[in-house]
Amino acid sequence: MRVFYTPRYYAEIGDGHIFPIRKFELVRDRLLSEGTLLTHEMIEPRPATAQDVRLVHTEDYISRLCENRLTPKELRRLGLPWSESLVQRSFYAVGGTIAAAHAALEDGYASNLAGGTHHAFADRGEGFCVLNDVAIAIRSLRHRGLIRRAAIVDCDVHQGNGTATIFANDEDAFTFSMHGANNYPLFKARSNLDVELADGTSDDAYLEELTGKLPAVFENDPEIVFYLAGADPYERDKLGRLAVSIEGLRERDECVLRYCFEREVPVTTVMSGGYGKDINDTVEIHCNTIRAVKQIFESQLAARLLA
Repeated sequence: MRVFYTPRYYAEIGDGHIFPIRKFELVRDRLLSEGTLLTHEMIEPRPATAQDVRLVHTEDYISRLCENRLTPKELRRLGLPWSESLVQRSFYAVGGTIAAAHAALEDGYASNLAGGTHHAFADRGEGFCVLNDVAIAIRSLRHRGLIRRAAIVDCDVHQGNGTATIFANDEDAFTFSMHGANNYPLFKARSNLDVELADGTSDDAYLEELTGKLPAVFENDPEIVFYLAGADPYERDKLGRLAVSIEGLRERDECVLRYCFEREVPVTTVMSGGYGKDINDTVEIHCNTIRAVKQIFESQLAARLLA
């Protein structure tokens, strides 16, 4: 398995910020210490190139982001303070998703221990999302002639409004978002398929909605799936408003990944959001995604070869 991570996923955003910037490192450490991942399976990505980023984002936004010329209003909308480390982190996180997508096309599966920044629009960032890594990865793969059709399964608790807007007129990118109806953003974009969940939705109802809607994602025969495995539907998430358990989220991961495995569609997982009252819960949920990838793709593939 190839999993992409770099210490450059860390950025200086100030002590006490609600965004748990340490979670990326903590997920890496836990996966290695428990033996789920071996050292050689953890690969450091290169930063995305400006050429790749321009496939989605406007030149004006990229220039002002890199040169610290975002307006106070734009920074409030972004929710993160500008720093050189934030810009560096953003380009590396996009690079990680691009690299994981290439690995998934080769191996059938791969993961980035960052990414899922689905609130970033072509001309601006929002909601802790600076650059839209999944959108850039899809455009990058197409630019290189590697794919045409892609699907996005977004299970972050907040709607992927930036991604939905970027691909609004793209018939070869299917956007699926399952999110809290009353949660951020206040004004939702229109995905190809939106599932809006009431506050307090728990495991059974959540998983019933997911299993009922997933078949639609595969109707257009995607050549790759990007799975945003957000940890924030969790019942003890500060920003979630849903009531899904850690085990329920593990079942969610297994459901999505099994769909991809059984249909032989390469899948790239990215972490997306997670703001647990206890950061260890958020870390465990994200680790469960990688454990599920290993279980479904490596164990079942081995069993299939031995059958």
